[in-house]
Amino acid sequence: MPDAIWIDRDDELPALARTLESQPWIGVDTEFLRERTFFPKLCLLQLAAGGRIWCVDTLRIGSLDPLMPALTAAAARKVIHAARQDLEAVYLSAKRVMTPVFDTQIAAGCIGLKPQVGYAELVKTLLNVAVPKGQTRTDWSKRPLTREQLEYAADDVSYLGDIAGHLSLRLRELEREHWVLEDCLALEDPELYEPDPAQAWGRLRGLAQLAPASRARAKVIAVWREKLARVRDLPRAWILPDAAIFSVAQGALPPLNDSLAASLLEALEEASNDGHDEEPSQDARPTPEQKALIERLGKIVDARAAELQVSAEILAPRGELKALALGTRASALRDSHALKGWRREEIGTRLLDAIG
Repeated sequence: MPDAIWIDRDDELPALARTLESQPWIGVDTEFLRERTFFPKLCLLQLAAGGRIWCVDTLRIGSLDPLMPALTAAAARKVIHAARQDLEAVYLSAKRVMTPVFDTQIAAGCIGLKPQVGYAELVKTLLNVAVPKGQTRTDWSKRPLTREQLEYAADDVSYLGDIAGHLSLRLRELEREHWVLEDCLALEDPELYEPDPAQAWGRLRGLAQLAPASRARAKVIAVWREKLARVRDLPRAWILPDAAIFSVAQGALPPLNDSLAASLLEALEEASNDGHDEEPSQDARPTPEQKALIERLGKIVDARAAELQVSAEILAPRGELKALALGTRASALRDSHALKGWRREEIGTRLLDAIG
């Protein structure tokens, strides 16, 4: 592995950008912190191309803007493992999504490896190389970084080109390149990284167990929490844990400081005239008939997954099957990934036939 080139001055970025612009592919990884913030704090950007590795100190440089033309150039594929959080961290810093993306975790799932395979395991599986894991819990905001931290950061991009080559070859053999292209293209949507706070209640589990009036209040509280967490850049649970949302929704106000309590009560009062929430949730308990349908759909997915030699999760997660079987949302058919793109051909039409 070549020594990483350390970049911590703005005047070094234009030369790096010119080098990257001439490359057919660029390996990308990030190191960030999020334990104490709502938004990820980008601490390091690792890049690999043409046999070289760069570690960009994003805490020291003023802006990533000089690199973004290279990191969004159509000619250079951006090879990233489990790309979503890395794309988010860079997007929130530069307000642009790196494109085009080749996510090696997605590609691995599409050739039959486990869907959530880690980078080190994938490198071992495809290249028979052991990647050290000793810095997984390090504080990347501290400077200077140790030699061990720099080696770990460099390792995270040094094998991306090789594993992408292995994966691409197998995808061509299986005629599944379009699978990965579609799924990676979906990662390039900026709305993924700036979700609508009004839909924050979708993160809550157990809404269906509440009475309509309580469910409506829980949704209002979740939206209030989301907006406040963004403004204060604090983790959601630091504003109000999920359990407390359910308590408040059912009339029990937990201990809160005066300003927070006043803000919450104001949000609830403003929403009090909207009426009860009558929309059932995906968390609703299925009837015996619906349970039977979920089971039948699951068997269809399992059988097709076995034929394709991939995980059933790649085709249709159980949550999607439950949503389809319950028919709880008018948008269920529209939102289901199993009924779109390459999945519609591989499994979607079979699910629709079973649903009738």
